[in-house]
Amino acid sequence: MLLSLAVLLLFQCLGEGISYLFRLPVPGPVVGMLLLLAFLIARPRAAEVIEGTANELLRHLSLLFVPAGVGIMVSASALKGSVVAIVLAIIVSTTLSIAVTALVMRALMRRHGAEQER
Repeated sequence: MLLSLAVLLLFQCLGEGISYLFRLPVPGPVVGMLLLLAFLIARPRAAEVIEGTANELLRHLSLLFVPAGVGIMVSASALKGSVVAIVLAIIVSTTLSIAVTALVMRALMRRHGAEQER
């Protein structure tokens, strides 16, 4: 479990470094996740090593939102003028996320169905 956590943190740090060095407009953890995705595509067996830790992190995912929630509560007075924009951004991003997830799921189901017919 420690090895897989170290691997996940390594990819996050790599993403942070690449994002910083190349001054990318994308957050470092996102770059790290893309690097991790490329790594897992190149070496599918590595997913077995990471799977246990990833599942544990997902089980406790709600705890990771606590610092962000506290930060929003502390900064509430500064955010008052942007409430409409924030709510609109949340609605649009949630709708887009659901739509993209549905499209990807549909494509994967078609692909899986085509593979089973062979």
